[in-house]
Amino acid sequence: MEPILIDVPERIETERLVLRVPRAGDGRLINDAIAASHAELAPWMPWAGSMPSVDESEAHCRRQQARFLLREDFVYFMLARDASGGDGELVGATGLHRIDWTLRKFEIGYWRKTGCEGRGFVTEAVRALARLAFDTLGARRVEIRMDDNNAASSRVAERAGFTLEALLRFDS
Repeated sequence: MEPILIDVPERIETERLVLRVPRAGDGRLINDAIAASHAELAPWMPWAGSMPSVDESEAHCRRQQARFLLREDFVYFMLARDASGGDGELVGATGLHRIDWTLRKFEIGYWRKTGCEGRGFVTEAVRALARLAFDTLGARRVEIRMDDNNAASSRVAERAGFTLEALLRFDS
């Protein structure tokens, strides 16, 4: 099936989270979360090398929305559900990346906002994305890759039920 014809939810609700696609107007929201977390993200996330402007964050949100619609990349914001079950505080972002439709292979990426650690939000989001990949998108393989020094990210993968298969080495 042509990937663009696959119905992929723009909003996923879990017990404590709302995962939703970035959209126009979200630039300030994500920029504030990046600013609050920049020092913690910079060692692990190549895109966090320099702090983006609000306009750069807004452009990024619009590009991600377009890439979602084209079925090229599935980025979701992680929002804690408020008392009424709606969108609350942005606690991070996640997504299905490096998509290979021929092999039906996806990579889950994630980051969380500083101050939101220790609550299991990322693990909950990763489990939801793995279900989406296998149940809706027909995945044959879902990977999580991280720096081997990133213990927090490794714990998320383990808690979400992923198995360490390999340690990839960089030879210069």
